[in-house]
Amino acid sequence: MILQSLMQYYESLAEKGKVPRMGWCYAKVSCAIDLNEDGQVKAIIPLKVPEMFGKKEVWVPKQMNVPQMVVRSSGISANFLCDNSKYMLGIDSKGTSHRIKECFMAARDKHCSILQDSEGRMAKAIIRYFETWNPDNADVNPVIKAHWEELTDGGNLIFCLESEYAQEDEEIKKIWHIYQENNSGLVDGICLVTGEKSEISRIHRGIKGVPGAQSSGAALVSFNAPAFESYGKEQSYNAPVGKYAEFAYTTALNYLVWLLSEKKYTFQLGDSMVVYWAESAQTQYQDMLKNFFNSSIDNQKELEKIFGNLKNGLAVDIDDVKIDLNQRFYILCLAPNAARLSIRFFYENSFGNILKNLSDHYERMAIVKPEWEKEYLSIQEMLMETGNNKLKDKKLVSNMASLVLRDILMDDRYPTGLYTEVLARIRAEQGGITYGRAAIVKAYLIKNYNMKEGEKYMGLNENCNEQAYVLGRLFAVLELIQKDANPGINSTIKDRYFNSACATPASVFPILIKLKNSHLKKIERGSTGLKIQYEKTITELMGKLNMAETQIGFPRRLSLEEQGKFMLGYYHQVQKRYEKKEDK
Repeated sequence: MILQSLMQYYESLAEKGKVPRMGWCYAKVSCAIDLNEDGQVKAIIPLKVPEMFGKKEVWVPKQMNVPQMVVRSSGISANFLCDNSKYMLGIDSKGTSHRIKECFMAARDKHCSILQDSEGRMAKAIIRYFETWNPDNADVNPVIKAHWEELTDGGNLIFCLESEYAQEDEEIKKIWHIYQENNSGLVDGICLVTGEKSEISRIHRGIKGVPGAQSSGAALVSFNAPAFESYGKEQSYNAPVGKYAEFAYTTALNYLVWLLSEKKYTFQLGDSMVVYWAESAQTQYQDMLKNFFNSSIDNQKELEKIFGNLKNGLAVDIDDVKIDLNQRFYILCLAPNAARLSIRFFYENSFGNILKNLSDHYERMAIVKPEWEKEYLSIQEMLMETGNNKLKDKKLVSNMASLVLRDILMDDRYPTGLYTEVLARIRAEQGGITYGRAAIVKAYLIKNYNMKEGEKYMGLNENCNEQAYVLGRLFAVLELIQKDANPGINSTIKDRYFNSACATPASVFPILIKLKNSHLKKIERGSTGLKIQYEKTITELMGKLNMAETQIGFPRRLSLEEQGKFMLGYYHQVQKRYEKKEDK
């Protein structure tokens, strides 16, 4: 299903001229070797172009359309018309050696074999170059010596003649097409992607640009040991994919991961990389979803408009372009695994359903918050709430990040690990309930524990009689009494008793009630009205505890679900006080 979706995406891209046709590929090229007609090196033409990375301008290799490059894991195998300095010049940064000369000889044999019957100026110049070039003399050649570092930095090199690139020569294009047709493989079979009989690809090209994977590319489909093989079929013949399908899916995925990296249509989530695309290859869908995956202060109003239109049944658009909610949309989560890529999850749905599931998620996350906080937390920001906010470099739990994203997209129950990690972090910080953590707790309780009337828990729910929620409110009131009785206090009951009050209320609350009496006496000296207000609130909350159906008084233990409700009650009660200050 994944390969079929990528192949369809490739065909949509090919119709728009955004990707090369079969037999060709995009490569990053650093320099061009300018030849004379007699094959002598005339000049070296740098092809790097400036790009902005943040505020800094850097020079990067130019992306060019070149003949399909070989898959090279080990051994010697030359590319046609585009390769590194070892194959094109027979040198590296240290000079030359026996193995590097073998690389040059492999390139010479391939070029001479392919171009031997050509009568064109370009082809003859390349043949003469390979017949006359001596790698041993490269370090004394003034042209090569002047550009030594540029040529040997590992980048790709191409040939040109009088400002025309070799791969753009019409005769060479025809020769390359004929060469590919005449050098098809010997193994035919039924392609798993197309269902048609075709030549089967022995090795699949690598996918470049996945953080943590090999820079030369990591394979999505590969077999490199007998333990992975079956029925005597070696390498990728175990999973028979036709040459065209293999080229199509690898080209499409490389386009998403590598060539579109500057447009941010991928994002890093924990140790995984997420890529997403519309079947029609229209980038408006990616632009819209990018706002959710990388939400910021700047796009909050845009997200609010999208969700509002979706809820009210109005047309959804971005940059005045109407979005087709029935458009098929795909999201693929990849993780590096040495020379291979692991698939965390693959999700397909209509774009409208994906937006609806995201809207439902953010509706569950909606909760009272300080004015400066964002309304819509990105997935990354949400997951960061499971870590220590004081640390600059936070590391997410390896697989949990992808599970959370998958369940949000599918409108499924949130992973238990997300909830337990948030609760553990709150306890580790002695009641450090931030806006994000409170929102996660609320969303989890609604989705996983079917907390009824979830919309009533956006802010303080004074009508709620659930013991755990009321206990959280009561603890917050007791803390506020202590703060008002002792202005400027550095440590409160939260720092000492929050974890015990949340888990085993019966062991802590009787102590806190006694402490409250001495604190109220201090308040009475300064403000009798404030004392009376606190006493009324405590009387009301204690009454709710006695009204609970389960038992009377303080419970001995609270379950994980109840601990979440306790934290919500505490957070809401505290925010209620700050809301009044903001109103004033």
